[in-house]
Amino acid sequence: MEVRMHIPDDIARQLAPNGGDVSRLALESLAVEGFRREVLSLGEVAELLGYSIYEADGFLKERGVEALLTAAEIEEQRSALEAIVGK
Repeated sequence: MEVRMHIPDDIARQLAPNGGDVSRLALESLAVEGFRREVLSLGEVAELLGYSIYEADGFLKERGVEALLTAAEIEEQRSALEAIVGK
């Protein structure tokens, strides 16, 4: 889907100084808000932004948004950690 919006030039310069990409900023903001509202999964954020899961997780953490893990994901990480430490 393509979304178009008009942002006045003076506001665009404030949002993305030094010629930053306002379109990318809008896409990133949409991804963060979608994740915060639990409408988008971490995988969907990664897909939307063209990131790996790990890059998307780092992206969200940089913006103060922690990925919530499911019980199955926690168990998977626990099992992987046990395999590493040999228990």
